[in-house]
Amino acid sequence: MTDSPKRIHFIASGGSIMHSLAIALKLAGNTVSGSDDHFYEPSKSKLAAHSLLPDNEGWDEGRINTDIDFVILGMHAKADNPELLKAQALGIQVFSFPEYIYEASKNKQRIVVAGSHGKTTITAMIMHVLKSIGKDFDYMVGAQLDGFDNMVKISDAPIIIIEGDEYTTSPLDPTPKFLHYQHHIGLISGIAWDHFNVYPTLDDYVKQFELFADASSKAGTLVFCEEDNLASMIISEKDRADVTNLPYRSHDHVVREGKTSLRLPDGELPLEVFGNHNMQNLSGAQTLLKRLGVTDDQFYQAIFTFRGAAKRMEIIGENDQTTIYSDFAHAPSKLKATNSAIKDQFPNRTLVSCVELHTYSSLNKDFIDQYENTFNHTDEAIVYINPAAAERKGLESLTVEDLRSAFNRDDIILFNDQSKLYAHLSSHDWTDKNLAFMSSGNFGGLNFEALKTQIL
Repeated sequence: MTDSPKRIHFIASGGSIMHSLAIALKLAGNTVSGSDDHFYEPSKSKLAAHSLLPDNEGWDEGRINTDIDFVILGMHAKADNPELLKAQALGIQVFSFPEYIYEASKNKQRIVVAGSHGKTTITAMIMHVLKSIGKDFDYMVGAQLDGFDNMVKISDAPIIIIEGDEYTTSPLDPTPKFLHYQHHIGLISGIAWDHFNVYPTLDDYVKQFELFADASSKAGTLVFCEEDNLASMIISEKDRADVTNLPYRSHDHVVREGKTSLRLPDGELPLEVFGNHNMQNLSGAQTLLKRLGVTDDQFYQAIFTFRGAAKRMEIIGENDQTTIYSDFAHAPSKLKATNSAIKDQFPNRTLVSCVELHTYSSLNKDFIDQYENTFNHTDEAIVYINPAAAERKGLESLTVEDLRSAFNRDDIILFNDQSKLYAHLSSHDWTDKNLAFMSSGNFGGLNFEALKTQIL
């Protein structure tokens, strides 16, 4: 679709993938424009750097005319968006970004990494290894990675590595994004109920991964974590003679003095990442890469330099007494894995963990019980909720009693004011103590740099 330069307009271009795709298509020689009702960092600065930030925020049907070859529609837009309605009235082709990624990769081998947790890290590990061995590939991943300027690449490469999201595709299409990619090789890292707003029961949620397994092409491959009960169940139930199923489990490893190393036949290999969930992620990446012809020796020579994706147990500050982490963990399974990993890595340090609940699922009283026992591996458990977040979603505010019951922990501390959270953390003695921030948000604008300077 990009053999000759096109005129492309993005509706809701401020999203993490949407802005990256807009940049990638401009770099490929297309004329690109976009709009959104609000632009946040880092998307705002990145779009501005490529002259893709519109003069004004908001929607304007005047941006749409017959010179546009096609529109790419983001999930953030609504079905009654004036720019979308104008494009439809003019008969301009409208793609969701998953539909466009498929159109742009029809002639490639498509590798799709799916799962409730770990998919970003597994995708990033695969990309890191392929780049290290000089393999040409395209990609789409949901986080910024060291060594990659953008989160999307579309070129003439023969393969594409795609992080496959189970959330709905667009305001016009309620099917999961990952079904549009029509994978040749698929991976399911694990399944834990999420996105309560669109999948109101666990069965509804699991069904999406059953559809993903069903969508495997003839002579295709499904890689799955055999340590995950739901993933294993789906693969067992969907077993097909024309699809190769490849299980994986946590790589053998050892933790010594705050450092994790892989156990290999000829010795130990120290890693930059840690935690049992990352040993699963690493093994999943290795299993899938073997299918692409990558040897174990090539994998190990590359993976020991992998430092993780942005906001995936990312170290934002440290000294010899304290390490401060930022992590995307907000869903129950992610919260549990992150706390467990940090505590296992540093068993002799106190762990203070702060989670921000701000998604529809995490703020919903009908879902909050899914967090039971997920905070058991931290010494001090802190929850931050911005009351405006619940109000925007039309939900009743959760109380500290709700949280203590749901998490099954009587000492949960709740903050609704980021300044009070800042003051509380500033008052700590941080000797032999780690701190973890877990959220897909920003804790109400908490000044992390100032806090980090004070702590360290």
